[in-house]
Amino acid sequence: MGNDPREIINNGRMSGWQVAAVAITVCLNALDGFDVLSISFASPGIAKDWGIDRAALGIVLSMELLGMAAGSIFLGGVADKIGRRKTILGSLCMMAIGMFLARSAQNVYDLSAYRVLTGIGIGGMLAAINAVAAEFSNLKWRKISMALMVIGYPLGAVIGGSISQILLKNGEWRDVFEFGAYATVAFIPLVWFLIPESVDYLAQKRPAGALERINATLTRFGHATIAALPAENASQAKQSVFDVFSPALIRTTTLVTLAYSFHVITFYFILKWVPKIVTDMGFEPSQAAGVLVFANIGGAIGGAIFGLFAQRFGLKRPTMVVLMMSSLLVVWFGSGQASLDQMKMVVLTVGLFTNAAIVGLYSIFAQAFPTHVRATGTGFAIGAGRGFSWLAPILAGFLFQWGFGLQGVAMLMAMGSLLSVVCLWRLTLQEDAAVKH
Repeated sequence: MGNDPREIINNGRMSGWQVAAVAITVCLNALDGFDVLSISFASPGIAKDWGIDRAALGIVLSMELLGMAAGSIFLGGVADKIGRRKTILGSLCMMAIGMFLARSAQNVYDLSAYRVLTGIGIGGMLAAINAVAAEFSNLKWRKISMALMVIGYPLGAVIGGSISQILLKNGEWRDVFEFGAYATVAFIPLVWFLIPESVDYLAQKRPAGALERINATLTRFGHATIAALPAENASQAKQSVFDVFSPALIRTTTLVTLAYSFHVITFYFILKWVPKIVTDMGFEPSQAAGVLVFANIGGAIGGAIFGLFAQRFGLKRPTMVVLMMSSLLVVWFGSGQASLDQMKMVVLTVGLFTNAAIVGLYSIFAQAFPTHVRATGTGFAIGAGRGFSWLAPILAGFLFQWGFGLQGVAMLMAMGSLLSVVCLWRLTLQEDAAVKH
């Protein structure tokens, strides 16, 4: 291991503090899960209060995806320049402000603007926590850590959805955003005290006091300290966040970005439209939120199973398999169900496979990009993907408006996951043999 703190982390044991740091990333992604889906939980009430049709509602449902695209692309690069910790804290502040403002929105335009602001914060946080989960884990447990981080999203949606059911039953849709705002604020001190700056980042960027900060973190984690920073080679000195577009990485960047972009079109069709589809079946908004909770219970189960599977069998092929299953199951969802209980079971199964694929793709991001562009590459892929997926709720809304039935819309939206399989088939991914033992 020598004098390189990254190798000390990679090959050492997972201490309690490292587990705690990864656990915080799980919680932050849970917060993301609630924040993103809060608009879905609130959508039936918004449509009723403001009298807007499905096409207009589809635009509102897409606004935070547009913000996430900008936040992931631009703040992902910021995380590689100023650090993961500062980016997470700044992103949480933006998210909290956006959620508080959404509580007071008086029309579609105001709400859309506030959701964009919230989305920018979410996008920046996502790029940073993906890097933190990878860089705070040793090689043995990295894939499990990444899987746990990603399944925080459906866990947050399950918890938030359950709370939303209570809020919608006893209050109004604005209460959902208020709850989300306070929950976001509560995480700021947790990040401040429990997540130090990444050792990978400090060793790579070498800001003032880097050695002392690295040793403080290594001491906290129960590892040996280093006497000096590892030697910096000439190529490292010339590294830039724009290397994601260099000849060495452009093919990887393009393929992982397209793979994520295509799949999230399918993924967000389910997450954004389930509440409205269920209420159109004649059920109450609180019951619709309950169905969406089942989608995320399935997502949490699928993510956990996939993480264990990838630990043994790698990433690329299992991800391709769950993507194909995701497409088939969304088509099944479109066939319609006779009862609410049947709908819950179908949506749970769909969520299991669609989120397992998200776990695979996020893990691929962390493995495909080197440290100096890990947050940038992840942020670009997530940002471009969610920017692309901004069209998903809008497209589905207009397809419904033009007279397409649920089956036809589902078949078209399911094509995203199949196109993602094609992209991964073309991707060359160096599997880490160390984690297969």
